[in-house]
Amino acid sequence: MKKRFGDRKDARKVRDISGIQNIMIDLKPRRCDSDVYINYKIDVSNLIKYIEKIKAENPDKKITYFHAFCAAFAKVVYNRPLLNRFIANRTVYERNDVIISFITKIALEDFSDEVMVLIKINKDDNIFTISEKIAEKINNIRNNKMMKKESTNNIVDIVGKLPKLIRVPFVGIIKWIDKHGWLPNSFIKENIYYSTVLMSNLGTLKIGAIYHNITNFGTSSILSTIGEIHKDKIIDKNGKEKITDTVEFGINLDERIADGVYFANSVKLLEYILNNPELLEGEANEKIEIN
Repeated sequence: MKKRFGDRKDARKVRDISGIQNIMIDLKPRRCDSDVYINYKIDVSNLIKYIEKIKAENPDKKITYFHAFCAAFAKVVYNRPLLNRFIANRTVYERNDVIISFITKIALEDFSDEVMVLIKINKDDNIFTISEKIAEKINNIRNNKMMKKESTNNIVDIVGKLPKLIRVPFVGIIKWIDKHGWLPNSFIKENIYYSTVLMSNLGTLKIGAIYHNITNFGTSSILSTIGEIHKDKIIDKNGKEKITDTVEFGINLDERIADGVYFANSVKLLEYILNNPELLEGEANEKIEIN
C-alpha cells in the first residue's frame, strides 16, 4: 500500500476514527492510563495431545507450548486486525507487520544478560515456520553472544549506564522523538516495545500469569503473560465441572484501540484455536469462524 501523508515508516494512519474514540484518546492520552486487564483460564488438554503427537510423528520438529501460544496469538491478530493498532501522539495507527516479541537469556544462567527478541509473522507462516523462526533466533543469540553488540540491546545498555544528569534529559528527548515516530531503525528493530504483542512465558518459572503494565514508550498495545500449565477445575460447555490441563493468560490491552466486545471475542477466538490446535498448521492469515 502506498504511503500517504501522516503515515509512519512502521504503520499507516487510521483515518476513519469516530468522534467518541478521539475524545477517549484526548481524555486518556497516555497508554498506561488506558490499559485494561483480562485474566483468562483456558483448557489446553487438546493442545498437549497435539504437541505430543507432533513430537512422536516428527522428532526433528522441536515445537514447544510457547511456540504454539505465539502462533495462536498471531492468528488471532490476523483475524482481529484492530489488535494490531496503536496510539501515538494522539493518533491511531495500524501496524504494517504482525510482530511477536519476548525476552530471552543469552545463557541459561542466573545472572546471564537478557536480550530482546522480535519475530515477524508473515501471512503464510504457521506453527512450524514460527517455531523454526523462534528457535533459530534464540540459537543464534546463544551461540554468538557478540550479536547483542550489534543490536538495539546494546544501545539500551549504553544509554542506561550514562550518568543520571545526562541520562534523564536524553531519555526525555528519545521519548519525544518516539512519540512522533522519528526514531531510527537502530533504536527499534530489536525493541520489544515496537511489537504487536509482547509475551512473557512465566510457565518456565512455575508460576501463574500476572498483571503486567504496558508502557508509554514504543507502540505495543498488548502484553500477555502466560502461566504454568497445571491441573485445575473448569466448567465445560455443558455446565459440568471437570479437572483438566489449563493455562492462565494475563492479557493487558490499550482500551483505546477497540471496545470491550472486540476484546472479549478476540480472547474467545484464542481459546477456540487452542482447543482446536490443528488450526495452527494453517497460514497465519487463515480466516477462522467459531462454531
